[in-house]
Amino acid sequence: MRGTIHRGAELKANNQLECDVLVIGSGPGGSLAAAKLAEIGASVIVLEEGGQFTAPDFDMHEESAYPRMYQDNGSRTTDDLSIMILQGRCIGGGSTVNWMTSLRAPDTTLKHWKNRHGVEGIDSSALRPHWDEVEARLHIHVAAPEDVNRNNAVLWDGATRLGYQVTRLPRNSDRCDNLGYCGMGCPIDAKRTAGLTYLDDAMKAGTEIYANCRVTRLDTSGGRATGAQAQVLDPDTHQPTGNTLQVKAGRVVLAAGALNTPRILLRSGVEHKALGRRTWLHPVVATVGVFRDRIDPWYGSPQSVGSLHFADRGSRMGFLIEAPPMHPMLAALASPGFGLAHREIMSMLPYTNSLIGLTIDGFDESENGGTVRTGAGGRLRFSYPLRERNHEAMKEAMKAMARIQLAAGATRVLTLHDDPVEIRSESDLGKIDARSMAPGRLSVFTAHQMGGCSMSEDPARSIVNSRGRMHQLSNVYVCDGSVFPTGLGVNPMLSIYGLSSFFSQHIQSSS
Repeated sequence: MRGTIHRGAELKANNQLECDVLVIGSGPGGSLAAAKLAEIGASVIVLEEGGQFTAPDFDMHEESAYPRMYQDNGSRTTDDLSIMILQGRCIGGGSTVNWMTSLRAPDTTLKHWKNRHGVEGIDSSALRPHWDEVEARLHIHVAAPEDVNRNNAVLWDGATRLGYQVTRLPRNSDRCDNLGYCGMGCPIDAKRTAGLTYLDDAMKAGTEIYANCRVTRLDTSGGRATGAQAQVLDPDTHQPTGNTLQVKAGRVVLAAGALNTPRILLRSGVEHKALGRRTWLHPVVATVGVFRDRIDPWYGSPQSVGSLHFADRGSRMGFLIEAPPMHPMLAALASPGFGLAHREIMSMLPYTNSLIGLTIDGFDESENGGTVRTGAGGRLRFSYPLRERNHEAMKEAMKAMARIQLAAGATRVLTLHDDPVEIRSESDLGKIDARSMAPGRLSVFTAHQMGGCSMSEDPARSIVNSRGRMHQLSNVYVCDGSVFPTGLGVNPMLSIYGLSSFFSQHIQSSS
């Protein structure tokens, strides 16, 4: 019998449920684990903090999309407000609101995990069949030349003229009309999200999904989890209704994301020096190129082009370059200045291109990354101090992106400092080095959260082993990006799917 999605408004009383496997989180990791386990006959329940939204709900308006489908209504930040955190909160998780870039984990990253972090049995050959299956299920394919809009062509043209490596990127779409509003949910269901693929597979096998249910803690006894407690949330206000849900389960899969999974474990009384620590963000900086002709950066497929030319910079932190869409609200939040100065920047939006530099954190012994903690009432607290190593990579990323934009024909390039650096030629690039990188002086973002429940065969330095099973709770598995020992080095969605598939083999055989 096909399973059902239950919304918070339907849960009127305190509810008690029971299942073989409880999956917490419905994004790439949780959806795939739910499908794999339900297909072998396990009774599976999925709990999702966010709401259920389908194509008719995706109205292509930022003012409705961010409050509905992003953590903290799209306003999640680090404690010092220096890094804006974009993280999905809905059925399908980040796959519902991301920009579809689908890249396999680099060999160099997987080898680093083995050699420096004690991860065993996870390499490209082990993950290849899992990636192959996911790519087929999600219809992942490299963007066609005609899918490269004017916004992404800036990256292609400028990088090519400079001799930088650049390529068209693979995306998880089918019959895409290149609307460009992927970050607000796909209104034509062309994006092959977790909700349309693996969650649907899980439901066909009988999985029951509960939206608007925020897990507050795991119930534990004798080194095992016996289930979880959750608050039922109002779908409209996202506030607790006062009703609760308790699930008893034989096994638990945590897939709530790299900030929420550690928080759940901390609230459950799990104590370990590594829990919530070494959290990675691929901290992102951007530059804005101003052109004479219209770019219209909100239209067309986002991130159809990317460059890994600077991903390996030896002992220095590397970065990758992509071309995001620029919609008015997100552009306004990112743009510096106030009043007339801000208005002037926004008035140029149709003629601007933005490039983003995603810095690749976690590969040097000096790096500690971020730390997840719980605050009053169990609220998320998250700090991520940016050090000189981060600052150097950010500065070099801004310089490289400015060169690309100028080579592609930009009349000038602006940084996102509170007092923007204006770059008209190579001679202006040195101004970036002199500008302050203190918190709040430069707009910094992240859409990639990783780490906090790092994996290793050494239980003294990690939360899970190389099969995703927790060292301290023998029937709890973690199937999301929180298990990454470092930043991945590329967009993480496909790697999360692949690792969840790999881990699911072992969950199936566990008892």
